Amino acid sequence: MQAQCPECTTRFQLPDEKVPDRPFKVRCPKCQNVVSLPGKGEAVAAPPGPQPEEPKPATAVVPATPPRREHTGSEDAEDALIALADAGLAETLTGVLGRLDFNVDVVEDVEEGARLLEQGAYALAVTSRDNATPGGAMTLAQRMLRLTADPRRRVFVVLVSEDFATADGTQAWAVQADLVVNPSDAAACEHVIRATIAERKRLFQPYLDARRRIETE
Repeated sequence: MQAQCPECTTRFQLPDEKVPDRPFKVRCPKCQNVVSLPGKGEAVAAPPGPQPEEPKPATAVVPATPPRREHTGSEDAEDALIALADAGLAETLTGVLGRLDFNVDVVEDVEEGARLLEQGAYALAVTSRDNATPGGAMTLAQRMLRLTADPRRRVFVVLVSEDFATADGTQAWAVQADLVVNPSDAAACEHVIRATIAERKRLFQPYLDARRRIETE
């Protein structure tokens, strides 16, 4: 599949065998903008403008098994990722994020979730604070701690655990999350998430403004 970035008009190539049936996202290899693409059998609309002679390889790897989209928000809604072993808790938080107008995807594969976060595909991620099994793979929370500064700043991280007191800033700072939530408060944490996101945006606004100026120069 060939695709084109709507921001910088760079064309890039994706292996056909890795293109899923449903819509998905990749990051532009030139400007790093997140590009939304259709699945197999749908045409990719290429905006007018200059095009390079040779397509560039995509830097993003399309997941073989895409996450399940459990809720679709408005046209301008941001994307959120939920990675929780407890299906009931994941369903509850899907409803909460849906009321906050997020497109909500649910993923079970830690590697896939980490890859999507590294690509900047999600504005918010919810996962548990469960400890990794000795000798086993890292949890998604541990993988998020390894993100470099830029993708980490792009995502609002919510960690869920019985050990947390919901919205405890000291606990959130200790685990390097933006918000911590106790599962018993999950159904009623909508206002806490909204308020914490607003406060985070206020604190990060100078950084975002500076970055936007650099990207447009």
